[in-house]
Amino acid sequence: MSVAPSAVAVPPSRFQQFYALTKPRVVQLIVFCALIGMVLAVPGLPNAAQLGHMALACLGVWLVAGAAAAFNCIVEQGIDAKMKRTAWRPTAKGELSNAQTLLFSAVLCAAGSVLLYVWINPLTMWLTFATFVGYAVVYTVILKPLTPQNIVIGGASGAMPPVLGWAAMTNDVGPEALILFLIIFLWTPPHFWALALYRVEDYRKSGLPMLPVTHGNEFTRLQVFLYTLILLAGSMMPFIYGMSSWIYLVAAVLLSLGFCGYAFALWRNYSDALARKTFRFSLIHLSVLFAALLVDHYVL
Repeated sequence: MSVAPSAVAVPPSRFQQFYALTKPRVVQLIVFCALIGMVLAVPGLPNAAQLGHMALACLGVWLVAGAAAAFNCIVEQGIDAKMKRTAWRPTAKGELSNAQTLLFSAVLCAAGSVLLYVWINPLTMWLTFATFVGYAVVYTVILKPLTPQNIVIGGASGAMPPVLGWAAMTNDVGPEALILFLIIFLWTPPHFWALALYRVEDYRKSGLPMLPVTHGNEFTRLQVFLYTLILLAGSMMPFIYGMSSWIYLVAAVLLSLGFCGYAFALWRNYSDALARKTFRFSLIHLSVLFAALLVDHYVL
């Protein structure tokens, strides 16, 4: 009787390894938020030239964001290797050297910066480059290993995409862009702390001073709930300012109340499963909230 050979895992190709360095899912959300900023900055339906401009701007933002993600993989190589969530990354496994990753990051950043400067506008390029420095250097190198408030302060970099998108289309940063920035800035702490709650042992092993490690589970849960309440108020700003109508308002109220509900349940009766659900809902919250802004922009 013959025995079927066991399946052998096929190692990722070089392309797959380099692509993984860009943290595709994170960058997709960044580009989506930047695109929302672009679309909202254009009254009515964009014409063909504006659509082409948006496509180039999205590509430029994607390249620089991917460069920042790759640079992050170099800085956190040792930390990534200790955490189950990140141990698969090519730098953590030693599949790609630091020199290869640094060169890849530099090429992406240079290509994206040139594209934005020449074909979009210098303001967008400088804002995008500042976001790169804010995330890859200020947050990753300085804040993340230094303070449990790292994600609060460093969240400013993650909140920049709609500002970049707005600047790409208007060569300016208007109050509407700052409102979108505020929403993501307030969303970031409860989003990441929900993740940190059920990944606390990974963060403890890594030595990073994430809030559940330094201040405990109960304190972090309370902070998640309080931030969702502040986010609920912040999410009303597009309607209050007049950049959206009742379609967005209804979506914002329902989504924010849902996030508050998850956070309240997490605060009162913790479980890892509920923390995972809260984290996943936070992704739905932001994506659908911005999609509602887009629908509102075209319907009314």
